[in-house]
Formats: sequence, C-alpha cells, structure tokens
Amino acid sequence: MRLFSVGTGSATERPAAEESAAMVHPSAPIPVIGPGIGEAVRVPLGEGGLQVFPLMLGGAEFGWNTDTASSEAILDRYAEIGGNAVHTADSFAAGRSEHIIGRWLRTRGRRDRTVLAVRVGAHPDNPGLGSVNLVRAVEASLTRLGVERIDVLYLDASQDDGSPLEDTLATAEWLVDAGKVGTLGAFGFSAERLVEARILSSAGYPRIEAIDEPYNMLRRTVFEGDLRLVAGAQGLAVTPSHALEHGFLSGRHRSKADARHGVRGMQLRSNINRRGIKVLRALDLTAEELQVPVAAVSIAWLLAQRTVVAPIVNAFSIQHVDEIVQGVGVALSRAQLAELARAAS
Repeated sequence: MRLFSVGTGSATERPAAEESAAMVHPSAPIPVIGPGIGEAVRVPLGEGGLQVFPLMLGGAEFGWNTDTASSEAILDRYAEIGGNAVHTADSFAAGRSEHIIGRWLRTRGRRDRTVLAVRVGAHPDNPGLGSVNLVRAVEASLTRLGVERIDVLYLDASQDDGSPLEDTLATAEWLVDAGKVGTLGAFGFSAERLVEARILSSAGYPRIEAIDEPYNMLRRTVFEGDLRLVAGAQGLAVTPSHALEHGFLSGRHRSKADARHGVRGMQLRSNINRRGIKVLRALDLTAEELQVPVAAVSIAWLLAQRTVVAPIVNAFSIQHVDEIVQGVGVALSRAQLAELARAAS
C-alpha cells in the first residue's frame, strides 16, 4: 500500500480495491489519492525558518550508479509526491551529482520550491574546512549546481585539517552575509565541537542548525550518546545519513550472493551476519503487520527517534522513492519499537 499515491483506478478496478481495503490492518497508513499530497507535510529544520519534507532525498547515487536520465526521473517522482529537500555533496561522484541536481532544478523550474542542502569539505580539490578551501568549495559547488545560493551548507569535518573552528565559522559568516549560504549544518562533528560552536554562536558567529550523523538500526553507538544529548539540548535538527545502511535495511539483500561486487557490495556484505539477519526478520514482521515495505519501516524507526527530523535517503529508482516515502506516514507502536530495538541490540 502506498501512502502517497498518484492517479485513480478505473471503475472496474474499484470494487476489488475496496474489498482489499477492508482487509487492511487498522494500523496501516491511510492511502491518499492526488498528486503532491506531501506538500502539506513539512517540519522545521532547526530555528532558521526552513520547512522541509520529513525525508531528504540524497544524491549520492546520481552520476555514480544512476545515470542522468534515471536520476532526473527519481527527482521528478520525489517532487511529484511533494518532497522539497534535496541533499548532495561536492565529493559525490566527483561533482557529477551536483551537475545533475543543478540541471534538474533549472530545467524543471524547481529552484524556488526546493531546499538545497550541500555538504562540503571532502572534495580532493578543496579538502578540509580551512578558510581558503571552504570558500573555494562553496564557489565550486555553486558553479556546478548553477545556483546563487545553498540553503543548508553542511560543514564536513571528516577530513579535518586542524583548522580552528572560529576561523571556519567566521568564513561561513562571510558566505552567509554574501548571500551564498542560507544556514549551516555539520557533518562528522563531535559533541565537544558542537558545544564549542554554540559558545561561538553566542559571541555572534553563525549558529549551526542541523547535524548529519550516520545513524540507523544497525549503526547506533556513535549517535546515541553525547551527540544526541547535545543535539537535544541545542535544539538541533538531526538529518541522519546512511538511513538504510547502504540499502541493507531496505530488505533487498539477504545473502552475500545478492550483494553486488565493488564498494557497495562490500558494504552490504559486511551486514549480512547474525545480527543483520535478525534485524531484517524483525523488520519483516512489522512490515507485514502494517502492509508497507521494509524500507518504510526502517525510515519510520528513525523518525520515531528523539531529535531526528528528516533522514537523508539515497534512492536509485522510482520504485525505491515510492517505498521510502511511505515511512513518513507510518506510526510504529511501542510494542513494535521495542521489538525492533531488541533485534538491533
């Protein structure tokens, strides 16, 4: 069953549909007919005034495993449903992801209706968060995207070169004042660094509004500690990446033979173990109860976690988009959450 479905069935199809609807589990999401129904579903991204769909479409696959035509079809479907937040990074596919998203924004006339989030700091040409490289990275992303402004700039500290945070935020302040950046997010920041950033914001530096930390049912240790406490205390919007653990939590890959070769195959195979299969079985049971895809349950689990606002999910097909957006409309019961937690422990 689809939460956000488009189109209507024929007169001959309706009786069968009504009969099957009578057998639907009472906790299943209500299907809504009509394009763009997701446009009414928005949540605040921090305190900067941005309103986003509770699921950000990631562009990590664009230009890598997904060609331009397929990428644009995925973006079209997400927008058709009512999604409005797209995330990419200057390091995704060596910048090709940004090229594809920028072309789509331009040809579809979607720029003013899309919250554009970009992560910088890991591109080999401009690594780290030093002042010079940060400005160069932002300018390069703006050029590839063909836009004048990045709505949410995620500062990627994964390749930290030891640059003082004060210098990074001072440079970010200049970018904001110049109209090149709207608000700030953080990726790979420790709890201590977030506290330091808040102290600097009280002295007049720009405030970090969102954090991206890889987080899902299988990857919990790093976030479910000081990071979550700091995020809650500071009112940060958590937009976790790797929401489906490289696709494993979509339930599509259940044996090592199913996993593809290459980097993605290695990532998938690393989770095909006793714990991973146990989690998939728990997801299967909940998905069957609610009559939704496994991927939707994985997204619903994330949205049920404190401080999580909008998971970042990379899609590789239109069907995948249809599956993951259903997670926005799934409300897991306490019993279901407890069972999933036990499986992931």
